Amino acid sequence: MNIMLFGAPGAGKGTQAKYIIDQYGIPQISTGDMLRAAISEGTTMGMEAKGFMDDGKLVPDSTIIGIIKDRLSQEDCKDGFILDGFPRTLAQAEALEELLKDLNMSLDKVISLNVPDELIVDRITGRRVCPACGASFHVEFNPSKVAGKCDYCGGDLVTRKDDTKETVENRLVSYHEQTAPLFHFYKDKGVMAEIDGTKDINVIKEEIFSILG
Repeated sequence: MNIMLFGAPGAGKGTQAKYIIDQYGIPQISTGDMLRAAISEGTTMGMEAKGFMDDGKLVPDSTIIGIIKDRLSQEDCKDGFILDGFPRTLAQAEALEELLKDLNMSLDKVISLNVPDELIVDRITGRRVCPACGASFHVEFNPSKVAGKCDYCGGDLVTRKDDTKETVENRLVSYHEQTAPLFHFYKDKGVMAEIDGTKDINVIKEEIFSILG
């Protein structure tokens, strides 16, 4: 089962991806996590990407497409995957279509989590993530069972450097200009499913499971 989670940054894609992983046993393909790993390791690509991410801008397609191709070609993706945070532009979506065709793959479902901008800002500035496993929590909306500790691996939770109000607002501008139009791209293909992302996390989870079957 090949799935894409669609929505603005902070819409809850990362949280729901964890539930889907537990339920279906397929890997999450998050370009954000892979880019942050490259930044942490100090690679050339990571340093280049850091400049864009710190300003709330999109990383160039040439960097993202290469990362995705290598990842989808790995053995653990043969039974399915979850795309999170990609594609972000129409050009990336079209490149993904070609890439999937070359790999004899296709998207089974695109799930859109719809959340208003004002709630997005509150969500991201209160977000806490686990650097070890990538799990995402929130100090108010989705707190970890033990404060400051990841429910999944016990790692220390941190605040991302790009989770400031100014950066979030910049990212939302980029999202509405470049990513939001992809909603109609996938709706026209008949694979889009919409969910009210302001509902309780567990309610959203059950709605996703119902859509995926």
